[in-house]
Amino acid sequence: MDFNELEQRYKNELLNRVVPFWLNKSQDLEFGGYFSCLDRKGNVFDTDKFIWLQAREVWLFSMLYNKVEKKQEWLDCALHGGEFLKKYGHDGNYNWFFSLNRAGNPLVQPYNIFSYTFAAMAFAQLGLASGNAEYNDIARKTFDRILERQDNPKGKYNKAYPGTRNLKNFALPMIMCNLALEMEHTLGAEAVEKTAKSVMHEVLNVFYRPELGLVVENVNADGSFSDTFDGRLLNPGHAIEAMWFIMDLGVRFNQPEAVAKAEKIMHQMLEYGWDKKYGGIFYFMDAKGHPTQQLEWDQKLWWVHIETLISLLKSIQLTGSEKSLEWFERVHDYTWSHFTDEQHPEWFGYLNRQGEVLLDLKGGKWKGCFHVPRGLYQCWQTLVKLAEK
Repeated sequence: MDFNELEQRYKNELLNRVVPFWLNKSQDLEFGGYFSCLDRKGNVFDTDKFIWLQAREVWLFSMLYNKVEKKQEWLDCALHGGEFLKKYGHDGNYNWFFSLNRAGNPLVQPYNIFSYTFAAMAFAQLGLASGNAEYNDIARKTFDRILERQDNPKGKYNKAYPGTRNLKNFALPMIMCNLALEMEHTLGAEAVEKTAKSVMHEVLNVFYRPELGLVVENVNADGSFSDTFDGRLLNPGHAIEAMWFIMDLGVRFNQPEAVAKAEKIMHQMLEYGWDKKYGGIFYFMDAKGHPTQQLEWDQKLWWVHIETLISLLKSIQLTGSEKSLEWFERVHDYTWSHFTDEQHPEWFGYLNRQGEVLLDLKGGKWKGCFHVPRGLYQCWQTLVKLAEK
């Protein structure tokens, strides 16, 4: 495998196709913020604004400015979204709404903790890019809100009846693994270490069930396995994405054993989650092989495959794993032959089980300027290190 050639491929796709698509198509120059509902060609088909996607785009353009090149248009794009979020995205106390209409009026209450996590990530990167202390302050205050809510993320918006089946979900500790490192320049090393070690434990020792060899999406409040629809639910892409966060933390804290465990879990999730008939990774599965309650369980999603490529490349770079190299070739071939669009920039997001495009949108309520460009960036940077080796 020619790492030099692959490095150029990922870099070119990022800088010449994907980034210009969002830069040119998504900015709402009249009301501020970004359009995320874009059809195959990049035309706007809906003007609602989802906070977590607004924040992700702020983060992405700030990150590119900080780490790739000091391009003024990238910083301007990030500031364009950051100012809109600062003004309209929260209730005044940094409780971040889920969605707004085009003009910035709230549509959906701040029930979703991921509006908060991505706002914190966005303003931390934007503070670094702009040198504006106010943005760092917003990031810190938002992080405090997350810590306040982490034991009951949905708070008053929780639909579950209290006391009967108290479950905790994998998504928040998983995201916190990444957020801790993202915010280190803002929070300081001590706070990061405290947060990171706690969430690493949750991911590797609570949600990973050694008796199954799998990472489940929900466990009982006491950390035990729940033999229910929710307790058996697997999202292979989610678990595999978390493993590159763990690998990054393993490097940061000099814990090779964490890297090794993350690699092992990644392989187990991939082997369980790979569709042996049509190729690609299933969206949802049941840990015991029962039918899932998610009707879209057999779809193949863009972010699942891109995040898997990141994890596999980091594994190859950190341990030289032959198994990861074999898997990378397989997942790379599937991803580039199914999700890329030869006619128009950006990638398709949703395929059916057979690998045919289900929706030809390039952005919507759940897909924005994030997984494709971040994934291409992460793969490119890891391939640079592999090529140097």
